[in-house]
Amino acid sequence: MQLIKYPPRDVWKDLIRRPALDDTRLSGVVSEILDDIRQRGDEAVRTYEAKFDHVELESLLLSDAEKKEANSLVSKELKQAILSAKANIEKFHSAQKQDLPKIETSPGVVCWQKALPVEKVGLYIPCGTAPLFSTVLMLAVPAKIAGCKEIVLCSPPGRDGKIHPAIIFAAETAGVDKIFKIGGVQAIGAMAYGTESVPKVYKIFGPGNQYVTAAKQMVGLKEVAIDMPAGPSEVEVIADETAYPAFIASDLLSQAEHGVDSQVILLTTSEELAESVLPEIKAQLDILPRKEQAEKSLAHSRIIVLRTREEIVELTNAYAPEHLIIETKDYREIAGRITNAGSVFLGHYTPESAGDYASGTNHTLPTNGYARMYSGVNLDSFMKKITFQEISKEGIRNLGPTIQVLAENEQLIAHRNAVSFRMK
Repeated sequence: MQLIKYPPRDVWKDLIRRPALDDTRLSGVVSEILDDIRQRGDEAVRTYEAKFDHVELESLLLSDAEKKEANSLVSKELKQAILSAKANIEKFHSAQKQDLPKIETSPGVVCWQKALPVEKVGLYIPCGTAPLFSTVLMLAVPAKIAGCKEIVLCSPPGRDGKIHPAIIFAAETAGVDKIFKIGGVQAIGAMAYGTESVPKVYKIFGPGNQYVTAAKQMVGLKEVAIDMPAGPSEVEVIADETAYPAFIASDLLSQAEHGVDSQVILLTTSEELAESVLPEIKAQLDILPRKEQAEKSLAHSRIIVLRTREEIVELTNAYAPEHLIIETKDYREIAGRITNAGSVFLGHYTPESAGDYASGTNHTLPTNGYARMYSGVNLDSFMKKITFQEISKEGIRNLGPTIQVLAENEQLIAHRNAVSFRMK
């Protein structure tokens, strides 16, 4: 992990650049798979499951017997942890419901808005290097609260043809309607286009590798909506001399272990703190089961010492981190000046892991700088909003002349006439 002290502003842009991925062949490969699935449906999905997940599947849909078996394989301890996390996620997302009143914008003109669920949603849950059953809760729980009529989940099977049992238990607990043993691009294609087995959905959620991300972006152009563009996970830590080096090291490593293309950054004004974190990282890294992934992530990660707190805030807002942990004595004051971040964790005792699993906030967040313009997944992500308006005779008399002038000046005479006939 690089330690950089007092970099001039003209190199800041380079310091916060994310790891570059080689996607030379990616678009062509993804497009070819999607086209094949659109044309051949289940047959194509099975072909790619055999090719990429190395499994021959008779049925893509998870059976009741498989659900029952999975339930028996999950420990009581894990079941209880999943239920506790679900309760907190449910509580936080339920509180996001909003009823907007009817508004009389001018005499006789009443407008209002109604929030309705996206009827059919698809959830993609990776299970490559880690079974992300926590992501099931983060997506399925708000979908259920929103009232989505059909919640479809796809997750890649192992070579034994089975989905990780904790993913199945979490899906059943959260109210998923159908679970399919499909991974990668083929899962995105199946949910976007629909196949003989997989229903077509209206919006797709969930993280994935660069191929899954590319597939979501492609189908998002005209077939379905998607939650957000997403890339490798990342965290930034802001710390001062009151922070604990062991805490900081553990926070950085908790993201570095996600994968080789993850990125972690520490910003501080304390040289002493910066230098004390490095040996802590090494000591903790040596005992991690995912040491190899974390080491590769740390190779393009940085500790940056800046001169002032103002520079830290400025560089943070430019970076727009997915996760931001503020471990300083004045963390609330700094947090109040942050404008670009996916989710913020405040104080010495708030690890990013809390948001990943059980505090209640959502961990499906914008990465790669998209926090400048995207929110993380929330209840509204599963809703659509329809506006209504009702105008009385008095209302059209009052508002009509304004509409007529505007329409006529845009040279849309039929628009003007739609008002004129009513005013007569």
